[in-house]
Amino acid sequence: MQAVIAAILLTVAALVSLNSFVIINPGEAGVLSILGKAQDGALIEGIHLKPPFISQVDLYDLKVQKFEVPAQSSTKDLQDLSASFAINFRIDPLEVVVIRRTQGSLQNIVAKIIAPQTQESFKIAAARRTIEEAITQRNELKNDFDEALSSRLNKYGLVILDTSIVDLAFSPEFAKAVEEKQIAEQRARRAVFVAQEASQQAQADINRAKGKAEAQRLLAETLKAQGGQLVLQKEAIEAWRNGGARMPNVLVLNGDTSGAGGAIPFLFNLKDLEEMAK
Repeated sequence: MQAVIAAILLTVAALVSLNSFVIINPGEAGVLSILGKAQDGALIEGIHLKPPFISQVDLYDLKVQKFEVPAQSSTKDLQDLSASFAINFRIDPLEVVVIRRTQGSLQNIVAKIIAPQTQESFKIAAARRTIEEAITQRNELKNDFDEALSSRLNKYGLVILDTSIVDLAFSPEFAKAVEEKQIAEQRARRAVFVAQEASQQAQADINRAKGKAEAQRLLAETLKAQGGQLVLQKEAIEAWRNGGARMPNVLVLNGDTSGAGGAIPFLFNLKDLEEMAK
């Protein structure tokens, strides 16, 4: 009988000892509650005593937490805009007791604080710009969002370390409008290119026409001058030699054999020459 009592006493003593302390690991903080009431002062890493059976310790992870939170809003020009934010945050260890009293678990923190405050912060950032500005000024949109979110979450004992825009989407109607605008801009650029090409071609034609007219003028002046007939005769002979012209049946040449400037006609029939050659 005494052995049984001794065994019971040892068992009770073991249970009491096991429930009389708690170990807090690095990167954690604990909140001691006695009879359901949270006690002041967070428990940091190490061994801590606690009243057995009537107390419990809630642990909170102080390491960086990451959650992806969706948000929707309207821009300054009343266009629908949706986004998804990856939010990195951690719990302020000095505010763990307050968080335990007001919010409870980490899941409640995300659902009741971070998600709605993300939505409100995104509305603030999106309402400051049009949808085109939200797309083209993505960094500015993020900066406005970060500023609004940090100021809202600091009072809850949450420290925002970093945020990033995972996705930014707009309505199908706006997407169609953007596509139509791009097509119109491409057509406009094509029209400008065609107009410039036509203008350049017209200018080239004008330059060629001016060059041809100038060449004809110079040729006419040459033919009017003394010795112009020799130029024509030379060009005719060269064309005939190069196969670019057909030799006529009758050829008339004017030559100056007197040395006094008198023109002596010289006429012969090529067919007669061909018959004589036979």
